[in-house]
This record gives sequence, structure tokens and C-alpha cells, in this order.
Amino acid sequence: MRLLHTSDWHLGRSFHRENLIDAQAVFLDHLVDTVASHRVDVVAVAGDLYDRALPPVDAVRLFDRALSRIRATGARAVLISGNHDSMARMAFATDLIDASGVHLRSSLDGVGAPVVIDDDHGPVAFYGIPYLEPEIARHHWNLPERGHPAAIGHAMDLVRADLAGRPGTRSVVLAHAFVTGGEPSDSERDIAVGGAAHVPASIYDGVDYVALGHLHGRQTITPSVRYSGSPLAYSFSEERHVKGYWLVDLDADGLAGAEFVPAPVPRPLARIRGRIDDLLSRPEWDAYTGHWLQVTLTDHRRPAHPMDRLRERFPHTLLLDFAPEGGTPGTRPVAAAVATATNGRW
Repeated sequence: MRLLHTSDWHLGRSFHRENLIDAQAVFLDHLVDTVASHRVDVVAVAGDLYDRALPPVDAVRLFDRALSRIRATGARAVLISGNHDSMARMAFATDLIDASGVHLRSSLDGVGAPVVIDDDHGPVAFYGIPYLEPEIARHHWNLPERGHPAAIGHAMDLVRADLAGRPGTRSVVLAHAFVTGGEPSDSERDIAVGGAAHVPASIYDGVDYVALGHLHGRQTITPSVRYSGSPLAYSFSEERHVKGYWLVDLDADGLAGAEFVPAPVPRPLARIRGRIDDLLSRPEWDAYTGHWLQVTLTDHRRPAHPMDRLRERFPHTLLLDFAPEGGTPGTRPVAAAVATATNGRW
């Protein structure tokens, strides 16, 4: 069986007020083409399908089309809700949707009840663990302890208990969590509420593959515990990320291998710094004219109309900061939208 592990689509998100819906559509085109060309059997989406609990209409339409196109390839889809999604809204009509071959798990009651999909070697059980708000999970399951380790630990106990009654069944867990050892970026929402935020990778012991979501950079925590990362960069801290998804193969014995497939880059990111006259005149900066940019100016005095001047050469400048050489760096970047509204005056 071949899986495509992806997560953190954040449909409807913008990047410093730049609408990303077209770039997200290009990513999903690439994903569907990959599903078809690589004969993917199951697409596993590990949460944060949308960027907010009430997503915009164009994001909902894009999500709907994506699921229909995935199913048209013959692949099944297993998805969970993340901390940006509405657990209650995403759990709507799951029994009806299951019949279509799309399996969305967004309920505490469904944890430990797998989606079972067969291949030539037998059954594979897919367990969806949506993002668990620690206090909600604690009250729902009457847990004695607070925090993410307690909630996810109990969820995995339910998974292992069910799996114990399925001898010979291979297993995949989808989870949305912060695993110890993972590297965050600036674009994830803080989940350090209600006790400890991190969980150890060992909490997922006993299954063949764990498809993680939440952190936006691809990461291999262990060979069988991985983050796919987000398909697009959502902060300048991700300028060096390679975005994409994992193709994961299961054979008769479990995990057989994983290969990362890069996704298209709508526009590269960069953070550059220097004196404004140097940035505007020196040829080495030509390579950045098509990038989304965060620019830090190091002039001793703040230049006049910096955003307007920078955008003449770098039309996609989005953030502007000031850190004079030998002085105290600025503590707050100036967004392009703010600078534009004031005619570029600081």
C-alpha cells in the first residue's frame, strides 16, 4: 500500500496580506497529479485543513474540489482536524462522507475506531487522532492529569487496545501534535495551554507509521514518525524549508520506506539586510527581485519613503525593519500594508 502523507494545508490563509488561494490551488493540482502518477492508495492529511474555524467560501470550495479529484484517481482519503479547524464542524455527517471513500476524523468519540483499508497483504488500520484540546479531552475521558501527554497518551492507549484485537493488521496513526525534538517555525499557533505542550515520540510506539501534522517543516523524528510540513511557507522563518509531502510504502511487514516529493514554489522567500542605497544599486541583489522579502535596513538614519523606494526594485517586499549599524535593532517589523497606507513614511 502506498500512502501520501500531507498536512497543514491552512486553506484560506494569507501571507502578510498576500492572498494564497491560487498558490494553494496549484499545490493541490500537484498533489492530485502525484496521487495519480505514483498510484497512491490513501491520502493521509494530518490536520489544519483550513486556517480558521470559519473558513472563507473560496477555501471551502477548493477543499471540496480537492477531495473529489483525489477520489477520482481511485485513492481513498483519511483526514483529521487540527488546532486551526473546528472539531465540531469538521465532524458533521462523517457517516455519510465515509461511504464516499473520504474518512474525516474529528471527534473524541471516534478515537480508537479505525478506518480499515485492505491491500494485497491484508488489512491496514488507519487511526485518526484529531488535535486534542487538553482540558476538553481530560473532562471527556475523566483523565487524572492535565496536558497533551495525558490526552494523547490515552488516545494511543485506545488505539493499541483496538489494534490488539486485530492480529496481523498493519497500522497508521494520523495525529496533530508537537512531538519533542521537532523544530517549530514562526507560523504555528502556540498550543502550550492546559499543561505540557510537547509529547515524546515514544508515545506513538506500537504502530507502523505515524503521520504527524502541526509543525510546518518536514521532519523525521524517527523513521516511522514524521512531519510532512505545510505545503507552502507561511512565515519568513521558513525561507529554507523544502515543502512537499511524503510517499510512504507499507509491505506485508509494515513500513517499507518513505520518499519526500517537493511541491511547487509559488514565490521564493528571503530575508535580506543592508543599507538602502546598496540594496537598490548593487547587482548582487538582482536575484531577489522576484522574491517575497523581509528587508532589514541598516542605515544610521532612517531613510525617507523606504517602502516606496524598495518596491521599485523589489515589488514583493512585504515586511520592513530597521536595525542601524552600531545601534539598537528595531523590535517590530513594519508591514508593507501599513507603510503603503502612510505613503511609505515611518
